[in-house]
This record gives sequence, structure tokens and C-alpha cells, in this order.
Amino acid sequence: MLPWHQYLLGLLFVIAGANHFRTPKIYERIMPSYIPSPSFMVLVSGITEMVAGFLLLNPQTQMLGGWSIIAQLLIFLAVHIYMLQNKEASLKLPKWVLIIRIPLQFGMMYWAYQYVVG
Repeated sequence: MLPWHQYLLGLLFVIAGANHFRTPKIYERIMPSYIPSPSFMVLVSGITEMVAGFLLLNPQTQMLGGWSIIAQLLIFLAVHIYMLQNKEASLKLPKWVLIIRIPLQFGMMYWAYQYVVG
């Protein structure tokens, strides 16, 4: 049996990924302008988030799931920085929330790393 916090992280990624299909317009709005095909990329990122979450929930694939989550969080830093720099992409969130999300990404990377090293 996996620890509860591993189930929590996996479930968070599955839900976050599924949300890309529920409300794609929000994710398209925060997609940096230099990324081509924002609609397609939102769907791809949703799928990869869900896959990473499911991989983390299986002891045989948790290492791959952990590395996948870390890689995605690194890539998603570009989105967080873009949201901080672009008023339309900020979703009207307070500046302090946009700033605090960046170190939170690194905290989540550390969280995922716990399941890579076992």
C-alpha cells in the first residue's frame, strides 16, 4: 500500500489533467504566446498530467510517474512566469499569489521526488 500523500499527489495530477478538458479556455488563456497551438497543447498537457498521476499511483511505475511530474512542473514554470508578466494571463489573481506559486512548484517537485528515490 502506498502512503496517503502519494495517493494525494497522484489524484491532484489526475484531477488537474481532467480539468484541462472541462475548462480548456482557462488554460489556453494562461498559455505563453510563444507556444504554438495553444488548444492542442492544453489537451496534451492535460493528458500527460493524468498519465503522470496514474503512473504515480502504481508501485511498479511510481518512479516514472515521479519523474514525469517533476518534468512537467519544470515546464509549467514558464506558464507561471508568463502569468506574472502578462496581465491578461494572470486570471486576475493577486500578484502575491502569482509570485508564491513559483516556489510552490519547487515544493511540489520535491514532493514528487520522494517517490522517485523510494
